[in-house]
This record gives sequence, structure tokens and C-alpha cells, in this order.
Amino acid sequence: MKQKDIFGMAMKAFYFDKDETPITVHSPDFDDDEIAIEYLFRNYSEMPKTEQKALKLAYGKVLDVGCGAGSHTLYLQKKEIDVKAIDTSEGAIAIAKERGVKNVNVQDFYAENGCYDTLLFLMNGTGIIGNLINTDNFLNICKEVLKPGGQILIDSSDLSFLEDDEEPNNDFDRNYIGEIDFKISYKEEQSEYFPWLYLDFDMLKLAAEKNNFNCELILEGDHFDYLAKLTLKND
Repeated sequence: MKQKDIFGMAMKAFYFDKDETPITVHSPDFDDDEIAIEYLFRNYSEMPKTEQKALKLAYGKVLDVGCGAGSHTLYLQKKEIDVKAIDTSEGAIAIAKERGVKNVNVQDFYAENGCYDTLLFLMNGTGIIGNLINTDNFLNICKEVLKPGGQILIDSSDLSFLEDDEEPNNDFDRNYIGEIDFKISYKEEQSEYFPWLYLDFDMLKLAAEKNNFNCELILEGDHFDYLAKLTLKND
């Protein structure tokens, strides 16, 4: 069943009507949280340092995955970088176009067939993986669309601080703290639950090496977040 375009509804209301009603995030494992819509329209100076660093490292032909309202792509366009932006939200893509994003499409990353120097996955980029079991498939798709010598720039957060265990959970066969089910709501509209993955750096590196990638920790943020760069070992 196709998900309701909650993000698209909220972005359109904010952009056209200055409606600042937030999106509410629900999970059976955590208290409700809110996403301020204006944050999705932030400029470079308002971005966390991990995102700023990723944008500085992006080069060549870039694919901005989950572009939202296009904030990252707009920055890269101003730097005259060849960037394509994709998102599964039709509303988000409409707003990205309104804001001046030139090469943009409603598209799932798993259907991508282009070839890129940089794959950009920001705002918890590992979320697109969904569950740990999907990590190999995600990295195989990345291999197919990366040019020789290309890079993956991806951010995420380490949620291990939420665990009660003294020993870190780094076993793919155990329940992993970073596998979260979410649903989102906006005004009277609500999505179905969907899986979202927060992948700590050690787990990302383990998965990367299993799939013939080098994995480098580029920068750690202020809130258990980090930016990593993946490159194929045989490049």
C-alpha cells in the first residue's frame, strides 16, 4: 500500500501558506517527537557540521538521495556541481522544483540506474536501509551506480547509549537497538508504520568490509551522530 505523502503535505503548507504545523513522529519504543518543518528548508549555515562536511566533500556527478525540499542540492548547484536530486515524496519534489532545484525526480533509490561519483545520504542516511538484513542489498545497489573511484557519503547516529547492557550490541543476529519502526502524522493525516535504521559506525564498517568497501569515519557530531565515507576496495 502506498504511504500517504505526509512530508509533502507539510512542506507545501509551509512553503505556500507559511503554515508551521510540525510533523509528529511516533514509535512504540519512544515518546512522540516533532519535526519542525522550517528545519527542512535550512541553509548551509544552519546545517549540522556533519552535513556541511559532506557537502564540502561531494564532487563530480552527485546523487542526492532523499533530497526533501532540496536544501543540500541547492547548495551544490551554487557550487556548480552536477547534482541530481531524488525523493519518493511527490510533494517534496514539487517544492524542490519551486525552490530552484534543476535536476530532480520522484524516485526510489533502489530503482536508480545512473552512474555517479558521489552518493549522498544525509539526515540519517542509513535510514533508507530499513533493517540490518537489507544492508547487503543496499550496498550492492550502491556498487551498481558508483563510478570507479566513487564515494558514498552517509550519516547516521549511534543509539547504543540507550541500551541497558554494559556490552555493546554488535551482533547481526541479535535485536539491534538501531532498528526502529516509525509512523508520522500531520494534522489529521497519518502514515503506516515503516522501518528505519540508525546504524552505528562499527556496524556500518562491518557491513562495508563484508561487501568490499573501505569505510572511513570522517567526522563525529555533537549528538552521537557521525559522517562516514565508503569507497570500493578494488578502485
